[in-house]
Amino acid sequence: MQNNFNFKVFFLNLLFLFLLLIAAIICCLKTGSADISFFDLYSTLFGQVDDIKRSIILNLRLPRIFIAIAVGGGLSIVGAIFQGIFMNPLAEPYVLGISSGAALGTVVGIVLGFNLFFINLFAFTGALVVTLFTFVLARKLLTLQNESMLLIGIMISSFLSAMILIIISMAHETAKNAYFWLIGNLALADMQYADYVLIFTIIISIFLSFYGYKLNLLALGEDNAKYLGINYLQVKYILIILSSIMVAVLVSLSGIIGFVGLVVPHFTRLIYGVDNRKVLPYSFLIGAIYLTVADTIGRTVMAPAEIPVGAITAFLGSPIFIYFLRKSRIS
Repeated sequence: MQNNFNFKVFFLNLLFLFLLLIAAIICCLKTGSADISFFDLYSTLFGQVDDIKRSIILNLRLPRIFIAIAVGGGLSIVGAIFQGIFMNPLAEPYVLGISSGAALGTVVGIVLGFNLFFINLFAFTGALVVTLFTFVLARKLLTLQNESMLLIGIMISSFLSAMILIIISMAHETAKNAYFWLIGNLALADMQYADYVLIFTIIISIFLSFYGYKLNLLALGEDNAKYLGINYLQVKYILIILSSIMVAVLVSLSGIIGFVGLVVPHFTRLIYGVDNRKVLPYSFLIGAIYLTVADTIGRTVMAPAEIPVGAITAFLGSPIFIYFLRKSRIS
């Protein structure tokens, strides 16, 4: 696999996907209930435009696109990592119960009437606590085997989902906001921190991408990885912990957005192959494009009403994933 890696082709594909992302950003910036032309975009960046359109572009649409890029790219690269670590094509960012922990924290914060900052803090704390609990429990009781991590994550997710339903059923009007957050809605994200979240996600994603080759070796099994000089458990710990932290941050902002971390890595492998040195960075860019476009569809197709982006990704992702399952069985 090492000998087949072509750096020139890799960087050309990376450049192509980056330019495709820029094109998606430009198209999504001008698309919405308010009429924004390409000239308005150009004038906003390099000249003068009226204050209303400038506010729409810079204060409403651009921060939301930043959040979409961070969430879509981050969930996609983590999905690729989890599928590689657990060697399970159904693994995705929520497999360890991270989203359920964040969802529980958010619902509690909403029902108690806290502001957005503390709601995000509750979600972040819940996600990290669940990740740590899953990690320690699997290590102590079941020796941190791939199957045990997946099973414990599923059991914790089911338990926390039941708790969330109980809390929402006991709440009244406040449960409506919790419901919209649970199905994934970027409109509820704090746009004040959009640029910081994007920078954080890009830095962590670049760091994770450097583990692509080691992730390839993990697929050979623990004994073979050790023979090739890879500390199997250390690499596994680093990837799981960093991925969990990033997902905790993203889920606390966007809610539960399904199918992105599941479908995008499969789509990437279908086009570019299974080498994780390519799959990880490509998945980030493809996921960023996918969620940016999906969110734009959600906020424009029924404008001024809005469809949560989680519903859009589920609607688009379900048939795509069924196609992947059918294709894998045929091959």
